[in-house]
Amino acid sequence: MAERLAGKTVVITGGTTGIGRAIALRFADEGAEILVSDIVEAPEWDAEDPRPTADVIESRGGTATYVHADVSKSEDVRALFQKAASLWPRIDVVVNNAARFDAYNILETSEEAWNRLIDVNLRGQYLVAKEALGIMVEQEIVNECRGRLINVSSQHGMIGPPDFFAYAVAKGGTVNMTHQLAVDFGRRHIYVNGLAPGRILTRHRNEDEAAAADPTIAYSRSRTPFHRLGRPSDLTGPALFLASDDCTYVSGINLLVDGGWMAY
Repeated sequence: MAERLAGKTVVITGGTTGIGRAIALRFADEGAEILVSDIVEAPEWDAEDPRPTADVIESRGGTATYVHADVSKSEDVRALFQKAASLWPRIDVVVNNAARFDAYNILETSEEAWNRLIDVNLRGQYLVAKEALGIMVEQEIVNECRGRLINVSSQHGMIGPPDFFAYAVAKGGTVNMTHQLAVDFGRRHIYVNGLAPGRILTRHRNEDEAAAADPTIAYSRSRTPFHRLGRPSDLTGPALFLASDDCTYVSGINLLVDGGWMAY
């Protein structure tokens, strides 16, 4: 079977750990050249393979480059896309994934914590989207497409989960940013979609131990119709669809990957 992203170029923010790392590895296996960015080069939570994501891709015969970038800083985001422009004549896909995760209600959320989370989860996504779209609008149309932007949002951006105040507000902004950009750039042949994970375990190897240690994990699992919570690998197939030429008349959605949580 042909590689579904053969010859495609992909920028992935937050790509050295968790969901971003899983997507980067899958996309590389599907033939894409990857530019991965993050604030750390090596994964923080992958005990099975502690090598940097770019190194793993290269060891499998793929092509990957790492760039240090804090998406909350406009100069870092500009430098990231300048690097992409120096590597490739076009950018086919951008996965706007970098994020922070905190679980507090509003009374427990300091102004500093609010600013820190909004700076990464919403301002960062705005900065990445703006740079990506500025490049894509100038690109040649290939298969009715100039480029694809995938914003990683969350089911938490569509509901009011207990004690996820700042995180849910930021992800709600991402959900609506995806709607707005899909409308604004559809006639320019740019696809903009969201990927909305449910509760995905990235820091824990044992789900039972994680649920025992963290009430929010236990609550999420109790509401999930599946027998388990999500894994980073669960996001790779849906992300691959949104990034591929199979996605021909889909834009402005936030694709839920939540084990049926929102249907509960």
